[in-house]
Amino acid sequence: MDEQQSLWAFMTQQSGKLWSQTVAHIGLTCISLLIAIAVGLPLGIWIARRKKAAWLVLGVAGILQTIPSIALLGFMIPLLGIGALPAITALFLYALLPIIRNTYTGITNVDPAITESARGMGMTPWQILASVELPLAMPVILAGIRTATVINVGVATLAAYIAAGGLGEFIFGGIALNNTQMILAGAIPAALLAVVLDFLLSLVQKTGLRKMRKVSVILPVLLLLLSSFYLIPYTKGNLLAGFTPEFMGREDGYLGLKTKYGLDMQTVVISDAVMYKAAFEKKLDVISGYSTDGRLKAFDLITLDDDQSIFPPYYAAPVVRTAVLNQYPELQPVLEKLTGHINDSVMTELNYRVDYLKQAPERVAHDFLVSKKLFQTPHSGNKGRIRLGSKIFAEQYILIQMYKELIEGNTDLAVDTKTGLGGTKICFDALTNGEIDMYPEYTGTGLLAILKADRATLQSLGGDREKVYNYVKQEFLNRYKLQWLRPIGFNNAYALMMRRAQAQSLNIHSITDLKNHATNGNHRH
Repeated sequence: MDEQQSLWAFMTQQSGKLWSQTVAHIGLTCISLLIAIAVGLPLGIWIARRKKAAWLVLGVAGILQTIPSIALLGFMIPLLGIGALPAITALFLYALLPIIRNTYTGITNVDPAITESARGMGMTPWQILASVELPLAMPVILAGIRTATVINVGVATLAAYIAAGGLGEFIFGGIALNNTQMILAGAIPAALLAVVLDFLLSLVQKTGLRKMRKVSVILPVLLLLLSSFYLIPYTKGNLLAGFTPEFMGREDGYLGLKTKYGLDMQTVVISDAVMYKAAFEKKLDVISGYSTDGRLKAFDLITLDDDQSIFPPYYAAPVVRTAVLNQYPELQPVLEKLTGHINDSVMTELNYRVDYLKQAPERVAHDFLVSKKLFQTPHSGNKGRIRLGSKIFAEQYILIQMYKELIEGNTDLAVDTKTGLGGTKICFDALTNGEIDMYPEYTGTGLLAILKADRATLQSLGGDREKVYNYVKQEFLNRYKLQWLRPIGFNNAYALMMRRAQAQSLNIHSITDLKNHATNGNHRH
């Protein structure tokens, strides 16, 4: 995608997708908010009557609020799977605290003289609640609902990680693809949505006491209507594909699959961390994965043959700042010690040990170096410090640990590691800004996500391993003063994957077979 493309042009081009993501985002926010009001309001009323229970209920709701949202979503997946259910549950839990607390505060702050007068007039406790306490407490309750709404609009962006849709699809895709327009295309509507919903609720909050009864009826009906946005059924296709945000936006990803193969199937966006398990559990039929991922073996998945060669080579190599190599010339031969020791099957096995056997990346890396007689006892490390970065998946953690031990055992340099820096954009920006000195990158990612090579360049390179490496190496040096060292030896290419049993039963061996099956399936629907 052209880097100079304006934000408006990008949003216009992607208007259909942007609209459907916004609608899904509104639906997610409103469904969770509606459930939170239905649960939080009665709970708030109940603890206002039983002060001894208040600290317990508010304490539990407070603890839920402090759990990091991505961790809460991760916790939900084993219990509820992927998609809407875990996302709505997590958002509901986040919305509870402000609603319960404000309901409790609003009712307990009603002047006791007013409730006593009502009681003296012969009103029942239920009549006092409905006609006196709730209308007087409503502005405070609505303030809690406003807070919950703004929180949920923000947290709902994370729903994209677990195939629940929303504006997070563009945000995470943009981060992974080093595409500022894509990030803003998701972030700006999300921010506007929070502002608009907050403004509308502020108008409701200012409504006079007489109209509060109408508000108490209209607000739930409105939320129910907006919630229905999310329940629009899918109708396309008989197979469901789950792709990472990065894969969805790449020419060597879903964009290329559509243009080169003519593949058109129902897709959801999902995080790399959960998509393999989702395929194994039959929640997804097709996923985008990496050819050396250990979870292929763990979950008995197979890669489909890329019979029209859409995926370029993805050979891993250390990318280092030229200034650091000039300062410490002993670094390059040490970083190249891994070259020739790790092929595709070796890397798959190492990833399998971390991803599925749950062994620590540090242990897996250390065992490998010892087995290859590459491990040396660390030196003093008093000459200087090298900062190593990595993306947020097991393979990178393993490689970084290997480089750390190699540097410390073969030089007098100390090493700091900054693992889990997220996607390509974060790692690359950290490197060019001098916040890290090296991270492992893949030639295909350098070519497409960072250099954004045009179609003519891609055709001239023709997917040739050496040509792609030499082009990326030269361009990185010219544009960014970054050095690509010798490739390690394995090709972690993109691949489409299916469950072995399903692929065999449907007789799908290649991406063309998948396209033909998807097309026939669409005709039947």
